[in-house]
Amino acid sequence: MANPFKFGSVVSKDFFTDREKEMEHAKSVLASSNHLVLMSPRRFGKTSLINKVTDSLSRPIIYMDLQLATDASDLATQILKKFLNINKWEKIKHFLANFRIVPTLELNPQTNGMEVSFATSAGSKFTPLEDVLNLIEKTGKKNNKPIIVLDEFQEVMHLGKNLPKQLRAVIQHHKNVNYVFLGSLESMMKAIFESKKSPFYHFGYLMTLDKIPYDDFFDYLKKRFDKITNKSEIISKEILEFTCQHPYYTQQLAFYCFSFLEKERYKKDMLSLVIQGIITIHNVDYERLWNTISQTDKKILINIAMQEKPSAISRPASTIYSGLSRLIKHGYIVKNEHYEFDDPFFKHWLVMRRSM
Repeated sequence: MANPFKFGSVVSKDFFTDREKEMEHAKSVLASSNHLVLMSPRRFGKTSLINKVTDSLSRPIIYMDLQLATDASDLATQILKKFLNINKWEKIKHFLANFRIVPTLELNPQTNGMEVSFATSAGSKFTPLEDVLNLIEKTGKKNNKPIIVLDEFQEVMHLGKNLPKQLRAVIQHHKNVNYVFLGSLESMMKAIFESKKSPFYHFGYLMTLDKIPYDDFFDYLKKRFDKITNKSEIISKEILEFTCQHPYYTQQLAFYCFSFLEKERYKKDMLSLVIQGIITIHNVDYERLWNTISQTDKKILINIAMQEKPSAISRPASTIYSGLSRLIKHGYIVKNEHYEFDDPFFKHWLVMRRSM
């Protein structure tokens, strides 16, 4: 029997969990002349959600992860390459002749795709990106608009000091393209889209991706565990209690529990055995991670892991606040009703180490 759970990569089809309301909201925005801003902590399924939405629309899609770009010119190169691979050369070649910096194009015989490069010494680094985005706008059609997905958009701040302002100045005039801005660092994304000083202030429809509702996630898990055990209800409850409904870690723990049941019968201590196995796999990673954290931040994490208030630490309030902000920025903790670990296995590793 194929394991019905998947983690570690973009999920689709039967692996995709719920998110029906969010999908309808996203489709509605992309059917209009507006742009979409989608924020959530890492591994909450933003990319999977957008892929699910765009796959259902039958429109040209250009997906770009800004973490993989080094500067504005490199971003232009990668976007143009993706654009050329989904468009017929004869329809767009005359547009390229009007580029202020004409790119070098080569056909890769191995992939049958185009390789693109811009002369690094010519003009502004933003010029190629402006020409590429305007090209996509010119070739777009009102009834079949391309969708440009810019993942981890908060990285735009690192690609060029003036890049946000330059980008806004160009794409605010685009009527034949929908832009989707995905971001996992909430503080930076809010600074980009909710600060009045930002060029992108209120630029798109803002959506925040929360945890999957408990009942929906429970039904999703139980239905799949029903195929292999009559203890599906107990297992589903235990998994969600441990992961606090975090989409990625719920899928991960469910995957390993299913694998356990394929080899052995259900045991009352099954979940703790599986959790211990996962922590053992990542033990070295957690040790390395722990050794990169400052002493103050370690104290904060210990307090949160032990379900104590961070304010209980004997440090000035400003120091604690800075530490919490830093830990959120690096993705170690998230703030919902209270501060909690993003990775429940890391939390369990820390609690176990403290109890030795």
